[in-house]
Amino acid sequence: MKMVLTPEQKQQLEQMHNTERDRRVCDRIKAVLLASEGWSPTMISQALRIHESTVARHLSDYALSEKLKPENGGSQSLLSDTQTMQLIEHLTEKTYFHTRQIITYVKAEFGVSYTVSGMNKWLHHHGLHTKSPKVYHIN
Repeated sequence: MKMVLTPEQKQQLEQMHNTERDRRVCDRIKAVLLASEGWSPTMISQALRIHESTVARHLSDYALSEKLKPENGGSQSLLSDTQTMQLIEHLTEKTYFHTRQIITYVKAEFGVSYTVSGMNKWLHHHGLHTKSPKVYHIN
């Protein structure tokens, strides 16, 4: 796919590439820039060490909507807004040391089942985390 960019667009993409910290976004920018310089998707995939279908998707995403960030939207929460607020309030009052303890509480309180990774993602999304016990030494 031949990508046609104006000099201003190229300069903007170069600037974004220099300041971007997410390697995935940088790969998308490089794919677009290289395609605009006449590189084939095969050559781009070899240079970036990513699959050729990934290059094609990156170029298509940029051509259709100038998408550079890998935002996929995620999934819907299993808890309602009310349940979410109740759980956040509960977690600010009670300390859990293991994610499985929170999962057990959520299952008992709301009848909703989470996996450990699912609950960790939920906690992270809401700015929460399980607490690790601290060891204090007396001198």
